[in-house]
Amino acid sequence: MARTRELVEAAIERLRAAGSDTPRLDAELLLAYSIGVDRTAVIAHGDAPVGVDAEAAFLQLIARRESGEPVAYLRGMKEFHGIALTVDRRALIPRPETEELVDRTIAEVMARLTASSLAEPLRVIDVGTGSGAIAVAVAVALRSRRVPPSDVTILAVDVEPDALDLARENAVAHGVGDRVAFDQADLLPGNGTASWDIIVANLPYVRAEVVDALVTQRTSPAFEPRRSLDGGPDGLAVIGRLLDQLPAGLAGDGVALLEIGADQGTAIVELARDRLPGWSCVVHTDLAGLPRIARLQRNAGQPS
Repeated sequence: MARTRELVEAAIERLRAAGSDTPRLDAELLLAYSIGVDRTAVIAHGDAPVGVDAEAAFLQLIARRESGEPVAYLRGMKEFHGIALTVDRRALIPRPETEELVDRTIAEVMARLTASSLAEPLRVIDVGTGSGAIAVAVAVALRSRRVPPSDVTILAVDVEPDALDLARENAVAHGVGDRVAFDQADLLPGNGTASWDIIVANLPYVRAEVVDALVTQRTSPAFEPRRSLDGGPDGLAVIGRLLDQLPAGLAGDGVALLEIGADQGTAIVELARDRLPGWSCVVHTDLAGLPRIARLQRNAGQPS
């Protein structure tokens, strides 16, 4: 009977040869998943025997990983902002960079709740929700801060019904189905009235030619929905459409928080200047010091 250490070491060699950037992590996670234990158990018990069925399942997963399939899809879950989300090919796999967007959204919500008494609930919308990562993470964080559901309404929208089904599953799994509503829409829903206090969005922002290269290379993005990655020739086509909707869709004192690519800091400011004259567009960096979040709002005194 094979031992955990020897299975991991053999898998590392296979994955390294296949081009994995994290062969040891991949191997340990997939073996842990096959056995039904935490990764720490695999690391701590290298001499533990592995059953025949678990070994067979592990080797199948390694073969799929060799072809480039993401570990998150193989395990059916991804850790994000302290929670475990169900993920599959219905939606993009949540990235660590997006946790910055969640943090800034939570901070914005809490600042508005504590600044003054609100006559109506604070209205938050997650545009292009995908797996529901942002909406669910925000809802879980507000619950942990004992914010009543009646104080903040969260709407998660996506153009794809399959993605919305996945987002609903994640909301229910984390006990926030009563805090997040869902709607199918291409960007902002509704009749064009200014109704959202906080608009948050992680929309496709990868340039089309880069997506083409990733698909050709059979990297992880090759297995994800292209619509969730492809931002057009300059990467800002979908984001630009959302900017066009902000004057009608954002409340007078509202704010939009948009994730952007690390090379789009200057481009998003120029795009906002063109599409939203008189508006403020400030770009915040992530933990690596790279442009990551664009914060847009009307300047004081500008009509809504």
